[in-house]
Amino acid sequence: MAVNANNEVSATAKYVRMAPRKVRMVVDQIRNKRVEKALELLQFSTRAASEPVAKVLRSAVANAENNNGLRANNLVVKYAYVDEGPTLKRIRPRAKGSASRINKRTSHITIVVAPGKEA
Repeated sequence: MAVNANNEVSATAKYVRMAPRKVRMVVDQIRNKRVEKALELLQFSTRAASEPVAKVLRSAVANAENNNGLRANNLVVKYAYVDEGPTLKRIRPRAKGSASRINKRTSHITIVVAPGKEA
């Protein structure tokens, strides 16, 4: 949890076992939305990545309420981004004794909420 000078509060989930490309599709939907609207979008999203993103968003809101005394109904998702974590490299056996590489990618999800108007 990090707090910036202008009442921005963040939460981060690291090493989430989902490809960043797939998580970014979900995160792009909630950027610059009010927290209630963002949680509603995540709740009814069919993508698997919506679950960890919602968890990080709820964590950021809880940080804002408990640590900064901000109200949840005034918060807006100011920044939301996904960075690439370390890749787990695995090997799958192939024909004629060869092998191919399987990359199991991980993500770092960061969400910053701040009081304000919807953009």
